[in-house]
Amino acid sequence: MSIKSPKIFTTACLLAFCGAASAYTITGTVSDNDGKAIKGASVNLIKEDKSATTDDKGKFTIHEEEVGIKPAFKNAVGYISVNNGILSYSQSSTSPVQVKIYNSLGNQVFSKTLQGAGSYDLSKGLTAQGTYLAQVTVGSAKQNFKFTTKGNFSSAIGSQASALMKDAQAGEKITFAAEGFDTLTVPLGTLDTTLDVKLTKSEPTFKFGYAIGNKPTPSKGCGSASKLQKVKSVENGDQFQIRVGSDTRKYFITLPKNYDNTKPHKVLFALHCYGSSGEDFVHHTPDYDHPTPYYGQQVLDKNGDYIFVSLDAIGGLWNKGQADHDFFAQTLTTLNENYCIDTSRVFINGFSYGAMFSYSLMQDMQSRVRAAATYAVADYNIWLPEGNNMKNLPIAWMNVHGVNDGRCDYSRAKNSALPRILKRNGKADADGNFTDASSEKPEEVKGNTGHVCYDFKNVDERFPVKWCSWPGDHQWTAHDTGNMGVGWNWESTWVPEAVHAFFEQF
Repeated sequence: MSIKSPKIFTTACLLAFCGAASAYTITGTVSDNDGKAIKGASVNLIKEDKSATTDDKGKFTIHEEEVGIKPAFKNAVGYISVNNGILSYSQSSTSPVQVKIYNSLGNQVFSKTLQGAGSYDLSKGLTAQGTYLAQVTVGSAKQNFKFTTKGNFSSAIGSQASALMKDAQAGEKITFAAEGFDTLTVPLGTLDTTLDVKLTKSEPTFKFGYAIGNKPTPSKGCGSASKLQKVKSVENGDQFQIRVGSDTRKYFITLPKNYDNTKPHKVLFALHCYGSSGEDFVHHTPDYDHPTPYYGQQVLDKNGDYIFVSLDAIGGLWNKGQADHDFFAQTLTTLNENYCIDTSRVFINGFSYGAMFSYSLMQDMQSRVRAAATYAVADYNIWLPEGNNMKNLPIAWMNVHGVNDGRCDYSRAKNSALPRILKRNGKADADGNFTDASSEKPEEVKGNTGHVCYDFKNVDERFPVKWCSWPGDHQWTAHDTGNMGVGWNWESTWVPEAVHAFFEQF
């Protein structure tokens, strides 16, 4: 049989290529998650011990030339040709013709065993455009062809179709590393490919706490269904109970309507004031203490990112000291185990007695609570762990307080409660220890209208402190028309939006 087409190879010729010291080229680009090219990234092909560095456009190339041909087999069992992606085959033996197709990373996407003689479209069965490797075996002969699918998936062999592409060694991988970014590792099944990768910026590590905008930290409950048994359903939530010491404590959970147990959700605890209850902050006829559930935060959760929790104090008072702290801690642990939460974004807020309890928790639970928002905090009537149990750590804090508050004195909060937090929240030194920022004083509202929210300048940016003053009395729904009276309307309060923005910065 005579062979005239330059794209038809006898098996003897085919076998010669199989014995070649083959070539490969790996090219690609490296960029960040915003698509900006990363210059100077190190690219390392581990098994081949070859490397490259990206240029100012983020491009790289790792290349090995074909160095020669040596004969491998002398027998001839048939003929193979490829023309415009169509494989034609004939043979003098009864051996099956095996066709395997791999994608650019070396993952097998198609396999077919053919008999006798005939033809076969190599793109048949492929569902995506791209560059592929076809490995055809006839008897003891094997050949690799590189082809690229076009719009209708017809295939065309490139000018180097006859060159054997080098198979990757078992466990081959290529790594991408750049300063300030997480190292990326990509497994390779073939050494003739194009890779366009994106590197994620590394999160800095700290002696204590998280970076602003850190990745979510999933809880144990992610990926599993909750095993909690509710006591009853209430409007806008469910009631549960938990044993804390010798007491049975009551709490409420409101899940977002689109709750997903694979997505880490933020958590917000609402701590009720004196004379109220946990259920009041789940649902309540609107008034100036309860305009919407959970201190107005649920209505602002437009995307269902939060799980809301309300705890119930014994007798309506947060005066059980360590037992109340244990109640909070055990409830948070229960959430961790039964729901998918972001353990690095747990927030608390409360008004009056609920603010006092929040203030107490935030100086004891810094490793479990990211930030707190209090309304009319008081520096009395609270319990704090003492001695070796006192945690001298920072926490992000926002307080809203009326300067005319006759129940939780504004001056005492400003001159005692505030400096105690600032003393721990100063910018971290070279050893990661936080400094004293208590000498800084806040700007305050003047006159009978408006409000001033002051962001402290000398605190560590990861632990911001915001102090909001307004010319009001003992209420949390602050507004810009002065104290309750003519023109007062709790629905115009600016507090929920300001608190939501404070929490969302993390």
